Amino acid sequence: MIYLDNLATTPCDPAVFAVMEPWFGHFYGNAGSLHEAGRRAEQAVEAAREQIAEALGVRHREIVFTSGATESNNLAIKGAVRFLRQHGDKRRRVITVATEHKCVLESVRALEDEGYEPVILPVERDGRLSPQTLRHALKTPPLLVSIMAANNETGVLHDLATLAPMVKEAGALLHVDMAQALGKIPVDLTQVDLASFSAHKLYGPKGVGALYVRHRPRVRLQPLLSGGGQERGLRSGTAPVPLIVGMGEAVQRAVQGREQEAASIRMLRDRLVAGIQARHPEVRITGEGAPRLPGVAHLCLPEGCWAQEVMDSSPDIACSTGSACSALSGAPSYVLESMGFSEAEARRSLRLSVGRFTSGDDIDCVVAQLSAVLDKKRA
Repeated sequence: MIYLDNLATTPCDPAVFAVMEPWFGHFYGNAGSLHEAGRRAEQAVEAAREQIAEALGVRHREIVFTSGATESNNLAIKGAVRFLRQHGDKRRRVITVATEHKCVLESVRALEDEGYEPVILPVERDGRLSPQTLRHALKTPPLLVSIMAANNETGVLHDLATLAPMVKEAGALLHVDMAQALGKIPVDLTQVDLASFSAHKLYGPKGVGALYVRHRPRVRLQPLLSGGGQERGLRSGTAPVPLIVGMGEAVQRAVQGREQEAASIRMLRDRLVAGIQARHPEVRITGEGAPRLPGVAHLCLPEGCWAQEVMDSSPDIACSTGSACSALSGAPSYVLESMGFSEAEARRSLRLSVGRFTSGDDIDCVVAQLSAVLDKKRA
């Protein structure tokens, strides 16, 4: 199998697993225990926290460990809004974007039952949020605005350098889902209040993530979970020490090697696209012209070439028609529909994402296989 679904998840880097392995068996203490084994586990957790904080350029106390970006997004959005309400804030508007990850959209929509006004902003044809659209929505002061850094289907990047100051000027909290961005593009948290991360998107283990919570000026959250008050009272539950250790190592490696790896991955991505378009020039790149993640090739196939059928005809290639969280529904991508794609165009769209362990031979093989399948479909 040739794996080109690195936006869905990445393989755990063997170097990361090697660092994690002792914490599964040899060092098994609970990080909340006061004996030597517990203190050793706590030190490992804090060391990983320091690794992530250093990679992000923030304070270690601003990193809260979670089970992944879905939990981080829920905690950031619901926790921040509920805390502000509890302390007398009368604003009720919460803003996000139509192409956000499902967990962000559903978190914002769920707040409607609590008396809030969810506002889902449209995007342009290239998948980006227009500053004019955001400016109009900010005329009614919001509590919080959530805008992802990089889209999990198309790889398109929002212009946060332009959008973030607008949110701050409006006096709202800014939350950014950075699950797909960290380790792939530069990450700047200077004007961000809350940011979500996930280890398995950057060659770490599944089941662990982190939430950046700004300390100065202080951002406060109402916890989602009741329990022992771990993670500074924001996220109760026994710390999964092996996973946290793995995330610390994965983040450090991804950030330190980002520029070189991004250049290599971008070259392979461009080779993939050029190879397919050389034989099928009618294949279109989704979001072409907009800044995108270096490894993403999101393609709209020719008429009559349904993406799922192409995948079924190419069992040796692991790719997707969209995000993994929506795959079982069978519905066309809501991200693409939000970008103005017809249902037919959405069903002809294929996502291929190059990663750290993709080789040039892999790319050439994929080009040959997919081109042959498209030839047959067109015939």
